[in-house]
Amino acid sequence: AKALEMYEKCLEINLKSLGPDHPSTATTYHEIGTVYAEQGESAKALEMYEKSLEIKLKSLGPDHPHTATTYHSIGIVYNDQGEYAKALEMYEKSLEIDLKSLGPDHPSTATTYHSIGTVYRNQGESAKALEMYEKSLEIKLKSLGPDHPETGATYHQIGNVYAEQGEYAKALEMYEKSLEIDLKSLFPDHPETAATYHQIGTVYAEQGESAKALEM
Repeated sequence: AKALEMYEKCLEINLKSLGPDHPSTATTYHEIGTVYAEQGESAKALEMYEKSLEIKLKSLGPDHPHTATTYHSIGIVYNDQGEYAKALEMYEKSLEIDLKSLGPDHPSTATTYHSIGTVYRNQGESAKALEMYEKSLEIKLKSLGPDHPETGATYHQIGNVYAEQGEYAKALEMYEKSLEIDLKSLFPDHPETAATYHQIGTVYAEQGESAKALEM
């Protein structure tokens, strides 16, 4: 509530002093959208992101990284709503800009591949999901390194796809890589670390190794 109040004050000043088509005004609309998205108010979030996007397209152009960021955020809202076709459309627009303006080895490009992978996974398209996650992982290993939490997150998602396919040995390998990174780069009590222990336990349980599952 306080964040929203501050952003709305900021927006009021930006509109007066910079005008409705200034990039800073667009940024503030984007931030307001993010607050609404975090509160689960999807319709309001979309309204703010769309205002932000309209200004960015005018003032920064269709190939600017900030324009890509807003397409990506709109995609996240659609994905959360289960509107996967719309989410994919937004992510693909974001990816096109990322590749043009930032290049194929940029962490933002990796993030967009990861998000596209998640949409495919949600749609049950495992092969496509794996392809996107593997592209994301390759870039993250280059640009962020093997011990970065974002790299760990992609190993985790690849593990999820393998687990859903019943390929438990491969799933375990991915979860263990994720866990190793979590323990190095986060801390033992971090929610991401807990989630990885949980997934490893689930795989052991699925394989009938209940003693190992309990250890997790």
